[in-house]
Amino acid sequence: MRFKATALALLMTVSMVSMAAAPAAATQQADGEAYSGANIEFQTTGNAVADYAVDGDVIVENVTVQSASEADSGVDAGLESTTDIDAAGLEIDSQARASATISSESGAEMEAHDNQRGVMQVRADGESQVVNVNVSGEAESESDERVVVTKDDGSQGTFIVVGDGEVVVNDEGEVNSELEQGSELVYRQYDGERSDDDEETEKMIANGTATAEVYVQQSAESGQETAVEAIEYGEDTSVEVTSSAENEVNMTVERTQSEGKVVLTTVSEEAFENAGDIEVYVDGNAAAQADSYSAVEQSAMEGDQPRYYVSQSSSAEATTDVAIGIDHFSARNVQMTSEDESTATEDGSTATEGDSTDEQSPADSQGDGAGFGALAALAALASALVAARHR
Repeated sequence: MRFKATALALLMTVSMVSMAAAPAAATQQADGEAYSGANIEFQTTGNAVADYAVDGDVIVENVTVQSASEADSGVDAGLESTTDIDAAGLEIDSQARASATISSESGAEMEAHDNQRGVMQVRADGESQVVNVNVSGEAESESDERVVVTKDDGSQGTFIVVGDGEVVVNDEGEVNSELEQGSELVYRQYDGERSDDDEETEKMIANGTATAEVYVQQSAESGQETAVEAIEYGEDTSVEVTSSAENEVNMTVERTQSEGKVVLTTVSEEAFENAGDIEVYVDGNAAAQADSYSAVEQSAMEGDQPRYYVSQSSSAEATTDVAIGIDHFSARNVQMTSEDESTATEDGSTATEGDSTDEQSPADSQGDGAGFGALAALAALASALVAARHR
């Protein structure tokens, strides 16, 4: 009897370990899937992304897409008059540590990024696409390339067209966009009202001057690791984070074309204690600090030397934005560091998009990591099982 009771307890503990080790980001719903990360959450229905929220604040209620060739004929009358499209089916295709990719039967691809601004990209990869978005707030067109959504509490989000296409507010107050093949619609949410610096950033994304963003924040999983995620706009720029630690990030930026571009970074105060004093090095040489976004953009486009501009967030986000103008390419090594003593990076390690490296990962720390307590209990019960069999 003692052996049977011990064996039953052992089986229950194994079940606990399996549950602890299972990923918790996405769950199956009766009508689709749900995703919940540290910053964003949403769910998919048969043909839409619904209730897209950043830090619990929903602005995007519903996103649907369809290929331009299959969309309702009402699109021919103009995007402003289009109030409905025959939406294509979609599903969550893959998940990384800090993002989820949603594929559409129309050939579009959506990528949701689990960062402070909850960046979402809708790409027209296979062919031209029409996008319809129901928003929770008042939508207003600023240009053919940008629409701003404002909620009652004053918080805002912006839709930005990157490449060839347009975005408008239709007759029902919804956001419509038509994207040519190879273009994308980008959504960014703010923790309050957009600043002038935010608007400058959006313009650089829209006109193709800023071709990548990097978000540096403290990992929600460990509370100690530095988590880094790179977002790329277009196929001609790639960013690889080679190492990261408290108060320091190293990355390699490559482009298939030689002209200079801007890399945008957003750094949380938890990841960089003295973010306002960040210094930037390109290929081991100190970059010059600029006094505006326009100066960074000019240095990148004219190719004189690398420059960077630091902008402290005026909202409750507790973040610092750093725009880095790189004067020319192919592969450039970029280092961001603060004046405080930084934790040494792990030699020879490489962090891919959404990953991070540190002196010690949560899985290697005694007592840390998902399921550690259950594993300890499993070991104790195994010893008890052996003892029971010898009695």
